[in-house]
Amino acid sequence: MRLLLNWVLSAVALWIVAHVISGFHVSGPVAALIAALVIGFVNATLGAFLKIITFPLTLITLGIFWLVINAAMIELASAIVRGFRVDTFGAAFWGAIVLSLVNMALRALAGTDRAQA
Repeated sequence: MRLLLNWVLSAVALWIVAHVISGFHVSGPVAALIAALVIGFVNATLGAFLKIITFPLTLITLGIFWLVINAAMIELASAIVRGFRVDTFGAAFWGAIVLSLVNMALRALAGTDRAQA
């Protein structure tokens, strides 16, 4: 149940980011749900691999390079999902920042950010 709630919250966060960041477009709720699923899958597979490989660069940049990787994962997801489009890498970069902040806020409000005892 928690996984399903996190998926829906991620889709809502994508919808909010699409209204806040210019160049970040979601055509509807179904596209937001699919895009949230694809972004999660891409981040869990390719994103994790890239974060491991680029760890020295991430250390040098004090973690800022992870934002570049997250933006690239969002760009990749936008190439895969119909109805989800990111116009520029800059929009993906700022969208990644806002998306993580909105996701964090929504999960805190919903109470899904707490570890289960």
